[in-house]
Amino acid sequence: MPNLILSVSAISPNTLRAHSRNMENSPRLLSSHAFFRQGPPGTGKTTSILALAHEMLGPSYREGVLELNASDDRGLDVVRNKIKMFAQKKVTLPPGRHKIVILDEADSMTTGAQQALRRTMEIYSNTTRFALACNTSSKIIEPIQSRCAIVRFSRLSDQEILGRLMIVVAAEKLKKSMHFAYPMRISQFGLSKYLRNYFTECTSRLTGLSQEVPYVPEGLEAIIFTADGDMRQALNNLQATVSGFRFVNQENVFKVCDQPHPLHVKSMVKNVLDGKFDEACSGLKQLYDLGYSPTDIITTLFRVIKNYDMAEFLKLELLKETGFAHMRICDGVGSFLQLSGLLAKFALVRETAKA
Repeated sequence: MPNLILSVSAISPNTLRAHSRNMENSPRLLSSHAFFRQGPPGTGKTTSILALAHEMLGPSYREGVLELNASDDRGLDVVRNKIKMFAQKKVTLPPGRHKIVILDEADSMTTGAQQALRRTMEIYSNTTRFALACNTSSKIIEPIQSRCAIVRFSRLSDQEILGRLMIVVAAEKLKKSMHFAYPMRISQFGLSKYLRNYFTECTSRLTGLSQEVPYVPEGLEAIIFTADGDMRQALNNLQATVSGFRFVNQENVFKVCDQPHPLHVKSMVKNVLDGKFDEACSGLKQLYDLGYSPTDIITTLFRVIKNYDMAEFLKLELLKETGFAHMRICDGVGSFLQLSGLLAKFALVRETAKA
């Protein structure tokens, strides 16, 4: 078996130019006391901060950067001792550069630690810059937010995830399988024509690679679908599929990710829209009996409906009912009865739309 190392840290870009979201204005952010990046997980917040630090400090990166993440203690003592001592330390850096304190997942810091940090940020602003990354900006106290230049990250698009996946595929010498009718089923999850053309352009550059672990476009499409805008999740799913099956196709990806197959969910929605309510309930019962949680089922259902080809009014109503059901499931009412009721709501929406 080939020795495949697809760890996220091993393939993270070290420069902003190599980052999927090239942020030309990022160096200007260091003119402020601090900046913090907010967004969903797996969208490149930490990677972009580390890439910026590498570009700004160069060979002095190791001496000029203090990185703390959620696995470290985030109490008041860390701010008063570790961070403050680093800010006071004298380090030889290139002219015009500053030391950088990186606080990953800053929203996990206690309120007392954040209160102590805001004063430290002001006192040592001449020698130290602070870079914070968090998933939820509302958990950062207002005094710190007012001292920062804020950069908000959204989920990655399918094109951005596919571009990075193709770079990994090339680096790890995965080979496109020739035993595949590509144009027939690539759009079954509703991916755009632009994405299909981009995929064809990327795969055409990989024909000279050795065939160690084959893949098919359907497999990468399934990885993009399961990732839902999370690059870390996409790379982990690719690694798990390669390690477990040595062949990246749609079936293997969904086995590894252990998510309801979107084609099964799609057929369930189709049965409801065609008036075959009993068949739709039977399909739902099959998914439920396979052990999938209601959260997994309704999350996949939302993605399928979003990409389903139907009238706009009908799609909006189905998404609204799905959202209400998801809210109730998150509140703890995650039963088969709740999901069956959702299908009944779909049937009522269909009858209303027909009238």
